Amino acid sequence: MKLNIFSLLCASLLTGCTLAPDYQRPPVDTLNYNQLNTENVSQKSAVDLSWQSVFKEPRLQQLIGLALENNKDLRLATLNVAAAKAQYGIQRSYMLPSVDATISGTRQRGENDSGGVSTTSEHAVGLGTSAFEIDLFGYARSMSEAAFYRYLATEQGQKSAELVLISAVADAYHAQLLAQEQLLLAQQTLADWEHSLLLARQLRAAEQSSGLDVAQAEGQVASAEADLQARLRVLAQSNNALQLLIGKTLPEGLSKQSVLETQPLQVMPANLTSELILNRPDVVQAELNLKAANADIGAARAAFFPRISLTASTGYSSSEVKNLFDSDSRVWSFAPQINIPIFNAGKLKSELRLAEIRKSGAVISYEQIIQTAFKDVADGLSGLETFGLQIKAQKRAVSSASKRAELSLLRYRAGVDGRLELLDAQRQLYAERQVLIDLRGAELANYVALYKALGGSFLNKAETGVH
Repeated sequence: MKLNIFSLLCASLLTGCTLAPDYQRPPVDTLNYNQLNTENVSQKSAVDLSWQSVFKEPRLQQLIGLALENNKDLRLATLNVAAAKAQYGIQRSYMLPSVDATISGTRQRGENDSGGVSTTSEHAVGLGTSAFEIDLFGYARSMSEAAFYRYLATEQGQKSAELVLISAVADAYHAQLLAQEQLLLAQQTLADWEHSLLLARQLRAAEQSSGLDVAQAEGQVASAEADLQARLRVLAQSNNALQLLIGKTLPEGLSKQSVLETQPLQVMPANLTSELILNRPDVVQAELNLKAANADIGAARAAFFPRISLTASTGYSSSEVKNLFDSDSRVWSFAPQINIPIFNAGKLKSELRLAEIRKSGAVISYEQIIQTAFKDVADGLSGLETFGLQIKAQKRAVSSASKRAELSLLRYRAGVDGRLELLDAQRQLYAERQVLIDLRGAELANYVALYKALGGSFLNKAETGVH
């Protein structure tokens, strides 16, 4: 009974004061990004986004699903969450007394005072707590809060890792499509330039052109052959990168692969309030780390004050088992201990100063992440505004270069223009086509980057459990 009263007293003291500073979210200069006021975009809130609604191609969805199941980095992030949760459980346990039951029995044979041999027995059963610290100044509470916030921060880290993985798979898949488009262009260009070489040789045989034209055409074909090998290498490397992200060999039966130009792009939302960006996983993680650092200051302050610990037990002890639970056999012990810091060579002051410095660093990190988040979103919105118009203009450039190449070939055959004019027209056409393909790849990369900058499907405040 005494032990139960003692346990209740200890538990009531757990709600005592804490010396941690009152937490206030630091004001952050988000800089002035005019792009955040973009018009002509969907009014659907970004909190409703999910990766399935953003990346609609069936094959890409299958690849992302495989990556979420098998990627090693994501598995490691999940284990880190489990470890942080276990650490929080350990730290939280220090706030409650540990009660142990003991049952013991001894039987001893020895020589008595008269020189004879005697046998003694002792039996005991009891409950007790050892070195339980009463948290008068909030040391254990502050340590528990710090561990709790770090656990939540690790959860957000896992969500951030999942978001990064989804974006990385989408980027790798688009890079694979880009490499295939580039390879196809290199193959088509090589075929065109081989045909041009054949024409140069025919004209040379008919003595309608010089050997210089043939040499130029041969150099052009050799350049196209070298470029073709480079494109084959890039395609192989993109396949390897995608497979690494998936975490396993690509299975058979995946949906048919599309081409770069037919990738569906959903209009991204424009409900970009500051609260929305503040709920990005990495931003939430930074703020939780800041709260943990704030709690560390409370623990460092509490270390300056006396620490009271209790060791107590109650039970029964008797030399005879049959008399073990008699009222006369009851025993108890109560041993309080007070530890008062007197001299520690400045250790406690240094620990407090270190905690304050770490909080200042956490504030800077939080501010930096928020400013980076706004910059990422602004960059993505700028891309939405400009890539479409740029691609339309580049298509006109390709069309113009194609007409010039066709006319130059006709004039070369007719002997009106020299080989140099045809060579320049063909190279310009190849360069303009290459720029168009690169722009399409850059548009997709910007699309993925904006999805990532918006925090993906983890922008929903209800999912984070953090206020």
